[in-house]
Amino acid sequence: MTEIRSWAALPFEAWKDTCATLHLWTQIVGKIRLAKAPMVNHWWQVPLYVTCRGLTTSPIPYDGGVNFQLDFDFIDHRLRVEVGDGRSESLPLAPCAVADFHREIMGRLKALGLEVRIWTMPVELPDPTPFEQDREHAAYDARYAQQFWRVLVDVDRVLKQFRSRFLGKASPVHFFWGSFDMAVTRFSGRPAPPHPGSSYVADRVTREAYSHEVSSCGFWPGNGGFGQAAFYSYAYPEPAGLADAQIRPAAAYYSRELHEFILPYDAVREAASPDQAVLEFLESTYAAAADLGHWDRAALER
Repeated sequence: MTEIRSWAALPFEAWKDTCATLHLWTQIVGKIRLAKAPMVNHWWQVPLYVTCRGLTTSPIPYDGGVNFQLDFDFIDHRLRVEVGDGRSESLPLAPCAVADFHREIMGRLKALGLEVRIWTMPVELPDPTPFEQDREHAAYDARYAQQFWRVLVDVDRVLKQFRSRFLGKASPVHFFWGSFDMAVTRFSGRPAPPHPGSSYVADRVTREAYSHEVSSCGFWPGNGGFGQAAFYSYAYPEPAGLADAQIRPAAAYYSRELHEFILPYDAVREAASPDQAVLEFLESTYAAAADLGHWDRAALER
């Protein structure tokens, strides 16, 4: 039996090609959920969720009352399609062009009688290529795909602990396939000013996501040009003085380029208690945002 170790190494350069391909594969699966799931505030109907074997859409409603779901299994390295009546299909997770992955998964859905149409243009990426035309991205290193999932299991555990301490409105802990990151968001309860927009993201998406004041945090594997795995935390709108706030642990810092607090993942792995290091980062950055933003913390927290 393979030993399960917490906070596995995840050097971005070693698996960046697999990361880019897997990002696009999750966008295909996520867009299938988006096509059928009813709209939820802040786009909470679109993310994926961490499981004991990988990532899942959770059950998706389909015409006629039958549910179906799609699961990435990073232990056996398969993508599974399960229907509520017991039928199923699957395909291997192996080196495969995005165009072929898209064709295969849509074929499996059709074989199960599930007619789903998606917009095939990737989102939140520069110079995107439609899924059915993308033969550039085809890498899949099973070892690093599995290590990435194992890291997500650790991140999921700590983010859920952080979320449990908040009485106000909070998002689920979820995996956004657009930006390819884990996230959880706390809300002050007050409306926010209209969001000014973001690169590569439709205005209607950001305006809905940031309709109310937030303190949001999560984990990136290093994509998007950042180049290294890291935890992040930010507030919208950003209160005055946030960049100069005192936060913990010592390895954390404020990026004036990103307008976010950053805690490098490697610093977490080197900490005496990685879980505690992440919680200190999440709690201290939230406290800074909430205090400077004049949130009613007595009413919002346990």
